[in-house]
Amino acid sequence: MNLQNRLKEIRLEKDFTQEALAKMVGVTRQTIIAIEKEKFVPSVKLALELANALNKPLESIFWLNNQ
Repeated sequence: MNLQNRLKEIRLEKDFTQEALAKMVGVTRQTIIAIEKEKFVPSVKLALELANALNKPLESIFWLNNQ
């Protein structure tokens, strides 16, 4: 199983830059890039902070792919 996400799509809908979102949740822009490219799996805490910053339910941003 791997974690997939719509972080970039939702971030762009909200008109946030990677830098702005990173500052909102206390990480670097590189962390946001890595999550968007599915190269890094965020902690539960960070995933919840991202959902809160984007005002979206967690499951609308992240989900598990069973493949």
